[in-house]
Amino acid sequence: MIERETTVLTADGEMPTFIFHPEIDGPHPVVLYLMDAPSVRPALRDMASRLATAGYYVMMPYLYYRGAPFREFGMSDEDMHLRQDLMATITPTNIVGDAEALLADAAKDPAASNGPVGAVGFCMSGGLAISLARALPQRVAAVASVHGAWLVRDTPDSPHLDLDKIRAEIHLAWCDPDPLAPPEHREIWLGAANEAGVDYTIDVVTTAVHGFAPAGPRYNREASERHWERVHSLFNRRLRPTS
Repeated sequence: MIERETTVLTADGEMPTFIFHPEIDGPHPVVLYLMDAPSVRPALRDMASRLATAGYYVMMPYLYYRGAPFREFGMSDEDMHLRQDLMATITPTNIVGDAEALLADAAKDPAASNGPVGAVGFCMSGGLAISLARALPQRVAAVASVHGAWLVRDTPDSPHLDLDKIRAEIHLAWCDPDPLAPPEHREIWLGAANEAGVDYTIDVVTTAVHGFAPAGPRYNREASERHWERVHSLFNRRLRPTS
């Protein structure tokens, strides 16, 4: 397994990015693995590595690069306040430029395939991953939003708008209850997706809470393994070339 760190240049600066892929049998489909609010940390690195072992070129960018240099955040009040400010620097619009820069960087690596791309988002990045499918329909073929937050926003780039542009298959693991993604938002998003003809699946998770997927205080093994099954199934269908 190859694990390395690089710096990807975007229109807004230098974005530290962590890359994981097998040493053999490439090139591998690219997956953009988007961090949640606590940022890049060992738990997410382990998840990115686990996905890469299944034959993917996984890119995990540090999305807070516009507001602060790379660091791992703790749970202190100071860190929590800083993270809150940094979350505002990432939007469904500027994530598109980040993704384009990541894909341009991957295109220079023979270990990365130039075919269909996947995206996985957690918490704050669940809606960002959907926004990539909307903005880059010719590349993004599969998206998973795992306990996604703010999938319905009061902004013109909200992840529930213009879904008719999407050609990807979407999977949502939606917790209920979840104050960051209440049932009324779920109904709005599903209504918009149905109207647009989006190909999607959804698991409404009632046995675990927001944050169940990565290791940590909210981890739930049953729900987390279920999301892994869904992601592998989705990516096998959408990212693997047919023989």
